[in-house]
Amino acid sequence: MKVTVSVLKADIGSIGGHIIPSQALISEVKNKVKELGKDLVIDSYISHTGDDIAILCTHERGISDEKIHKLAWDAFIAGTEMAKKQGLYGAGQDLLKDAFSGNIKGMGPAVAEMEFEERPNEPFVFFAADKTDPGAYNLPFYLGFADPMYCAGLILSPKMADGFTFRIVDVEYTEQDKVIDLNTPEDLYDIAALLRDNERYVIESIYSRSSGNQAVAISTTRLHNIAGKYTGKDDPIALVRVQGEFPATGEVLAPYEIGHFVAGFMRGSHTGPLMPCQLNCSISYFDGPPVVTGAAFCIKDGKLTEPADVFDHPYWDHVRLQISKKATAIRRQGFSGAAMLPYSELEYGGIVEKLEKLEKKFKLV
Repeated sequence: MKVTVSVLKADIGSIGGHIIPSQALISEVKNKVKELGKDLVIDSYISHTGDDIAILCTHERGISDEKIHKLAWDAFIAGTEMAKKQGLYGAGQDLLKDAFSGNIKGMGPAVAEMEFEERPNEPFVFFAADKTDPGAYNLPFYLGFADPMYCAGLILSPKMADGFTFRIVDVEYTEQDKVIDLNTPEDLYDIAALLRDNERYVIESIYSRSSGNQAVAISTTRLHNIAGKYTGKDDPIALVRVQGEFPATGEVLAPYEIGHFVAGFMRGSHTGPLMPCQLNCSISYFDGPPVVTGAAFCIKDGKLTEPADVFDHPYWDHVRLQISKKATAIRRQGFSGAAMLPYSELEYGGIVEKLEKLEKKFKLV
């Protein structure tokens, strides 16, 4: 059976600032998806990561389907109305356009979709991140799909011996999608050269070179490129098929132990370690730290199993403790140097106006 898995995610309101959506908001989105998706979707799963709510659904309509995207848009609008009724913070924050125009991509919400022919057993992981941008996935997926130090299958599994194709997008080019396809292992250094710049070059998708089948889909929208100003970090999502011709689930998860430094944190303007957290987690310290959650599923004829929380294990408690120490250490540096993002990432913030005023006061001596 050919099935499409679509995930659409947005920040449409939360309690006490950027902490967590209310139960009433979540229920409103669930009810709207159930009502509107009756004849459109096979199955669905609603969750949140920090203050972002995500709609994951399966269907047979292919990617970028107008009716599926309209369903999500209407559900987010309904949730926004509930957020306004409750006086939640940031009601409708990620809905950057006034009216639906046929495709939710480019309107604010994050979108990741894949269409594929179901395998006899079809496991995948849905990752959702908050308080960071799409480049947060660059290092984990580079290591999980291209480095045998993390992905033993690259040297142990004949199905993975040919490597993978990485499609990388230049997110600073806003006129249309600007992408490059590079192959592992021969283009490994070129891939690394691009992915080191998390704010410009971002993995969009990954494909098996032996079969051509898609393994990964990542949302690559930059909110400030849509709004023309800072409206919040992009909070990316990703779908990852695992096992068989793709890396094992554990090989995809292993790189998250690093707690690598990413852009985001408070006001989207700082550097912080990415912390793997349990499903439906909240946001706390310094509007962070940047977090990622993982829900693993199996799918049969488009029907989803219940989610397995990939970071709900005692091992990850140890990891979270170490990452907390990293977060504390870099926050002690305050606004100085690498602790805060470079000027290019702050160009839509108030600091630009401040620097422009100060520039007029400089004098040559």
